[in-house]
Amino acid sequence: MKTRDLVLIALFAALTAIGAQIAIPIKPVPFTFQLFFVLLSGALLGSLRGGLSQLVYLGLGVIGLPVFAGGTSGVGVLVGPSGGYLIGFVVAAFVVGAICDVVRSFVGTLIAMVLGVFIIYMFGLAQLMIVTKLAFVPALSAGVFPFIPFDLLKAAIAAGLAGRLKPVVFTSEISQGTS
Repeated sequence: MKTRDLVLIALFAALTAIGAQIAIPIKPVPFTFQLFFVLLSGALLGSLRGGLSQLVYLGLGVIGLPVFAGGTSGVGVLVGPSGGYLIGFVVAAFVVGAICDVVRSFVGTLIAMVLGVFIIYMFGLAQLMIVTKLAFVPALSAGVFPFIPFDLLKAAIAAGLAGRLKPVVFTSEISQGTS
């Protein structure tokens, strides 16, 4: 991997950490702006770099840096009620990136991002149910339904932004003679 790749991975890990601090602290899962950067990382960086950016983000939180929602950190967050959503970030960024590596249209990017949101919900819901011992419908009511409108809006904005930023990123790669 080139230095530029590492910088982009670190940048999106940092942006995700910043997005975690833009939060409405509701229980058991806070409403944050992380998802926007998770989706954008996949769309702009591709599958490997996008997934790695989210893995770096998780690693920073696990080692004790206060990068998770509410300035929290540690393994306890990953095994807590919202930990599944965080783990889903890695998979979602990878999948969004894999699709966006092939599909270049706004609609294709938006579909990839909606799938990414669904992946995050699947991981999050599963862990929420296990940790809180909530049944399926109450877990959906607490950990998915309240977030759907906002997350779809974030996905649409991220898809539009990705369409505008991706050509700039690739143009600068070509003009600098790097890949």
